[in-house]
Amino acid sequence: MNHFPAQFAPFDERMAAEGLPRLFIDHFAHYYAKLIDGEDGLIPERDIRPVTSLDDAERLSERLAAIGRAAVHRTVIIKLNGGLGTSMGLTGPKSLLVVKDGLTFLDIIARQAIDAGAPLLLMNSFATDAASLAVLSNYAELQRGLSLSFLQHKQPKVTTEGLEPAAWPADPELEWCPPGHGDLYTALVTSGTLDRLLEAGYEYAFISNADNLGAVLDPGILGYLVDKRLPFLMEVADRTRADRKGGHLARRRDGGLLLREIAQCPAADLDAFQDHEHHRYFNTNNLWLHLPSLRDTLIARNFQLDLPMIRNRKTVDPRDPDSTPVYQLETAMGSAITVFHGAEAIRVPRSRFAPVKKTDDLLAVRSDAYLLTEDYRVVLAPERGGTPPSVELDPAWYRFVNDLDCRFPFGAPSLRACDHLRVTGPFGFGRGVTVCGDAFFRNETEQCIPVPDGLVVENRTWPKL
Repeated sequence: MNHFPAQFAPFDERMAAEGLPRLFIDHFAHYYAKLIDGEDGLIPERDIRPVTSLDDAERLSERLAAIGRAAVHRTVIIKLNGGLGTSMGLTGPKSLLVVKDGLTFLDIIARQAIDAGAPLLLMNSFATDAASLAVLSNYAELQRGLSLSFLQHKQPKVTTEGLEPAAWPADPELEWCPPGHGDLYTALVTSGTLDRLLEAGYEYAFISNADNLGAVLDPGILGYLVDKRLPFLMEVADRTRADRKGGHLARRRDGGLLLREIAQCPAADLDAFQDHEHHRYFNTNNLWLHLPSLRDTLIARNFQLDLPMIRNRKTVDPRDPDSTPVYQLETAMGSAITVFHGAEAIRVPRSRFAPVKKTDDLLAVRSDAYLLTEDYRVVLAPERGGTPPSVELDPAWYRFVNDLDCRFPFGAPSLRACDHLRVTGPFGFGRGVTVCGDAFFRNETEQCIPVPDGLVVENRTWPKL
């Protein structure tokens, strides 16, 4: 950062005053320098080629599963748990939202870890740490002599005009943002967590998002990592039209793998980016790490992995489109696939990717289209044939969880036989409603229409006009 002290000095002062570690401040300076130099983090189509085939997790041998089971005691489960769920109107940790059979995300995650026999570790934000640890205190089986959490960092938002620290006196917290989940690697170091895990004899880590209840520790995939002596393994799934905006796996010209997010795609290449038959695999954000390799790679790179920068354009107040335009400089943890020599990806079934990003997803997971197994996996009902129902809820009436709960007071309708549910306008759903095939609940007024108890709607619009 020495070649731009005048420009970076205000950021340095602000971050130091917040008590952020010097290593992280230097990381932010590294990406700020890229911004100053005009780097946009874009990956054009001409520089990559598609990935055409991968090993399939559904075809792994029992031998590999046995190797994985033998390595579980050396494996830690890490869940990314920094989100507040503000997009769904939540003010606390998203993982404390009741999602299935009266259990929260975090309750299910805790029980998954206990069933797997591996320690659980949360990467929390300052806003989620205390409340999340309070929940985990109810699970004595998780106490293994390790801290149950470490904290991700925060960094200033950067004004698009002037490239200065954003100021927002109305709510100073909005001047800060997370650095993306690529911060995982730095946070493991600055918190001392990586050293403590290695000292305790842990060699492997399985990492996934807290809102993805399909991501459980799989002995077969762990065995694949161990047997092939991989430093890094990414789980990817087949892209569909619904995934065309999500990050995809690709190969560099030298044959190595990379992850390209939509924010890294030039506008001219957007059609190619969204062609799910050309770029076949998307990143589930389920990753596996060999911890000694992570330590060695960090040391060799002076603790700077130099992950590809994602320059996200936002406004300082995300709820106010007229507020100050800013950049949020982020990195994605999956992009580390470019860093580790010998890193690989493996195809996994869609069942390992069931994130809840919107109330649409929440209603589907709460419905009978998904089941909670005895080992606390959230899976599609067998009748679904591996295909989740498509749910579209009118954001004007159902965007927030409180609205969802008010309009579905008896829980989700039966969606086990539903292909596509679309709801436009306000409804009050009664008890025991069943949706089959392609159904459209349409109300073009602002007056709530009650949906009678026991109603069955199959391949039609309700009410009839």
